[in-house]
Amino acid sequence: MQYRAIATDLDGTLLRTDHSVSERTRRAINEAEDAGWHFLIATGRPPRWMAPVLEQVGDRGLVVCANGASVYDPSKGELIARNDLAPEVARSIADDLMAAFPEAILGVEQGFEFGVDRMIERTGVAKQFKDELRIGPIHSFLDEPVTKLVVRMPPPPKPGTALVVQAVVGERALVTHSVDESFLELSRPDVHKASTVEWVLEQFGVKAQEVVSFGDMPNDRELVEWSGWGVAMGNGHPDLHEAADEVTTSNDDDGVAVVIERLLGGS
Repeated sequence: MQYRAIATDLDGTLLRTDHSVSERTRRAINEAEDAGWHFLIATGRPPRWMAPVLEQVGDRGLVVCANGASVYDPSKGELIARNDLAPEVARSIADDLMAAFPEAILGVEQGFEFGVDRMIERTGVAKQFKDELRIGPIHSFLDEPVTKLVVRMPPPPKPGTALVVQAVVGERALVTHSVDESFLELSRPDVHKASTVEWVLEQFGVKAQEVVSFGDMPNDRELVEWSGWGVAMGNGHPDLHEAADEVTTSNDDDGVAVVIERLLGGS
C-alpha cells in the first residue's frame, strides 16, 4: 500500500514524557512530507494548548483538536470548524451527571475558552490554571454550544467508569478518555478523531486506506481502526493495542519515527 498521510495523537504518542518532540521524530516527519505525505495532528488538546507543540514541529497546516470537535488553523489563529454539543443537550447531560455523580466536577471547552463548575475551588486545582479558567455554576456556561464537556471524577479512578458514564449519557454524547478514567471527555455522538481527520484529508483526496495513524489511549481508537494502518504506542492502553494493526515502541523510544522510517523505506 502506498500511504499518503500521517494522522497522529500528541500526548503519549508524538510527544515524549517531557512533552518534547525528538530530533529523530522531527526528521521522520520532514522526510515523510518530502515524500509527498500529508501530516496531521489529531489531539484531545484544546487549541489554546497547541503553541508549545507547534514551536517544536512547526506550522504544518490544520490541527484536529478536542478529539475531533474542532479544527484549528494556526496560520490564522482561528477555528475553521466546530462540531459542538447543542446547549440544550449539554444542559440535559450536565443535569443527569450531577444527579448520578454528585462529587464529580464538570467543565466545558467552548472554542478557545474553558469554564468549570465552582466545585473545583474545593480541590485547589484552580490555582494551576490562573487566568485561563472561568469558574462559576456549570449552567452559567451552558447557554452557548459546548465543544467538549469534561467530567472529573474523585480519584482514584475506578475501572469501567467510562462505561458507567456512557450508560447515563446514552446516545446524547460519546464518552472517552485520554488519561485515566478519573477525567472523562464527552463530545457529540458522531464526533471523534477519525470523523474529523477524514473530513480534513478528503480535501486533499486522501482516503482512509492511505492513512497511517498513531495513538495511545481510548480516544484514539476510532482513528486507529479507521485508518489503513493503525499504530498503537508501546506505552499505550491495552484496549488500543487490541484495536491496532501494529504496536510500536514507546513514545520515549521514538515509536512514531520507527514506523515512519520503515514505511518510507519500503515505499
